[in-house]
Amino acid sequence: MISLALLIYKILDIYSWIIIISAILSWLVAFGVVNVRNQFIRMVVDFLYRITEPVLRPIRRFLPSLGGIDISPVVALLLIIFLQHLLREYVLGF
Repeated sequence: MISLALLIYKILDIYSWIIIISAILSWLVAFGVVNVRNQFIRMVVDFLYRITEPVLRPIRRFLPSLGGIDISPVVALLLIIFLQHLLREYVLGF
């Protein structure tokens, strides 16, 4: 059981980094620092969108509109941190 909890913990950790990278890359694209005409960049942006959108879309439905500011990655990261703390406290025991 501890091995499964550690695996879930690490998957949540990796997913939180994917959300952070996706948010930073979306800012870089929005401000014109990164050009999406580059095929590699387009593939990376598309991959990150496909990985993060199933989690962020339900969160966006419940959040109020803040005038173009998307705080769903922050909420998702807070939920991931909460789940990691639950795993550490109740399953892993530290």
